[in-house]
Amino acid sequence: MPMKILDYIRRKLSVRLSLWILCFATVIFVGSLNYLFSVSREAIRREAVDRATLSLDLTVQRVSAILKDVETAVDNTDWLVQRHLDTPDSMYAYSRHILMNNPNLYGCSLAFEPNYFKEKGLYFSAYSFRESPDSIETVQEGNDQYHYFSMDWYLMPKLMDKACWTEPFIDLDIDSTYTKEIITSYCKPLKDSGGAFVGVLSADISLSWLSSTISAMQPYPHSYNIMLGRGGTYLVHPDSTMLFYQTVFTQTLLKPNDQLKALGLAMQAGEEGMREIELDGHDYLVFYKPLPETGWSVSILCPESDIFGGYNRLKRIMTLILTIGLLLMLWLFSRIVTKELKPLRQLTKGAETIASGKFDMELPVSGRTDEIGQLSQTFSHMQHSLVRYIEELETTTAQKATIESELNVAKGIQLSMLPKIFPPFPDRKDIDIFGQLTSAKEVGGDLFDFYIRDEKLLFCIGDVSGKGIPASLLMTVTRSQFRTVSRHLDQPDQIVIEMNNLMAAGNDTHMFVTLFVGCLDLASGHLSYCCAAHNPPLMIGTEVAELPVARRLPIGAMRGIRYVLQETTMQPHTTIFLYTDGLTEAEDTSQAMFGEERMNEVARQFVADGGRSPQSLIERMTEAVHTYVAGAPQSDDLTMLAIQYNGH
Repeated sequence: MPMKILDYIRRKLSVRLSLWILCFATVIFVGSLNYLFSVSREAIRREAVDRATLSLDLTVQRVSAILKDVETAVDNTDWLVQRHLDTPDSMYAYSRHILMNNPNLYGCSLAFEPNYFKEKGLYFSAYSFRESPDSIETVQEGNDQYHYFSMDWYLMPKLMDKACWTEPFIDLDIDSTYTKEIITSYCKPLKDSGGAFVGVLSADISLSWLSSTISAMQPYPHSYNIMLGRGGTYLVHPDSTMLFYQTVFTQTLLKPNDQLKALGLAMQAGEEGMREIELDGHDYLVFYKPLPETGWSVSILCPESDIFGGYNRLKRIMTLILTIGLLLMLWLFSRIVTKELKPLRQLTKGAETIASGKFDMELPVSGRTDEIGQLSQTFSHMQHSLVRYIEELETTTAQKATIESELNVAKGIQLSMLPKIFPPFPDRKDIDIFGQLTSAKEVGGDLFDFYIRDEKLLFCIGDVSGKGIPASLLMTVTRSQFRTVSRHLDQPDQIVIEMNNLMAAGNDTHMFVTLFVGCLDLASGHLSYCCAAHNPPLMIGTEVAELPVARRLPIGAMRGIRYVLQETTMQPHTTIFLYTDGLTEAEDTSQAMFGEERMNEVARQFVADGGRSPQSLIERMTEAVHTYVAGAPQSDDLTMLAIQYNGH
């Protein structure tokens, strides 16, 4: 199914154009909305930070005010207690009075040292507490079950000799049989007129009441407050089971949470700030601030779902609207583009008919003046031009076929003039010859020839300047001249001089031929030779060496050139290897040449491998060239001739 859809899209220009427009519009709209949403989210985040920070500041101020009210109430009663230390029963009235004048207090205690009042015995602590919002009860809380002078709230101010807030503790009933409330107390040491410690005045706040007071300050519907004691104990938390019995670090032990642990350490250290944490799979922004008077720390946890709830809803609605809008845009553009491209489809069908060979097909006439109309007119002109071109092409093809046929005949004639039967002298043991010519075009300008006269092998190899038919004609003339001149001349230099004068006399085209002519005495191995600007041959025996040549101008360049006769003796089983520059100048795909060094290396390897016959030498050289050029087109004619002298 997906392949059918892709094939349909590839075949329908209207669909592709609509999709491109849709993609472009999608990029613009999505980019704009992403930027808008990004800016909006940042603005909402800043507003949330400001809002939560303000709420936290108000909460801290509210708690600080409550604590300050408690401290003030205790401080304002201290002097009154000191004045009536001789009337212990008045302490009940004072503790009750403090509670009545401070509705935020849960309880108040005036506790004295053991046996301070002789008539009261070991224990005396006037304690008033709220039985209900409208009822205050006053009792003497010290007894054998409750040794108040051993409690932290009593010992801390006594030992530190200053007022302080206690960590939360459980307030028991008088008989210590059931829990009444979790409270925290502001405790101040009581002293007599001589400055001696006599007891402690404490005012209690209910943590449940403090929690409800703090929790009332919520900047978001599902935000909540927590307050930690000096040791990280939860003093305020929406889950009452965590109060007093757990610290903020207890959760991290049960379920590791580095973010919560770092938050607890920061709050415990009295720091102020904002953090992002994850709790129970939900993301929160947490704002925290210390209460300097107590060593406690208050924080507000605001769920990101509350902060960005409206933003996320708006984003979903806008995404839905954008999706529907883009789909409608796709449908509308597809209809419009389909209608606009209808003439183009008709023109396409007409073009397919013409392409099938019906060139006289009448194309639909379009009255449009836009690009499609212009294309229709241009295509009509092209149709008429195509008919004329095909007629001309048929004529040209017929002419080309005739020319190619003639070239093939010419190639056959040219090759027939060169030696093509190898070995050429099967009855002779003293000589072995193999030659090969590969033209770069249908016909070429390279040549080689040899024959035996008077027990002497006369041979030549040449390369005509240029390629193609002109070079092939000059090659034919050169080969004929070699045969004619060498019939009555034995010395290679005289043969070359005579051929040069003959060719230069009627050379109006200024073409020339590089030529190497040799004469090998088969009885003695004496070799005389002459070189007219041709590549020096290789002498291949037990070693490979380049035959020394005296280079002169190629033949046909000008009359009267004096060429040099050179001589050497070929040892038995020595091969002279002649070639044209189509070998050394063969190019690979990067236009780097085969070169003389590679040619010499192939020859040396041929000797090292024990190669003997001229045919195997040329085959080895041909294979090396083909491997090197690696399929690159042949740029020049390639001719090789190998003559092995075996002696008598």
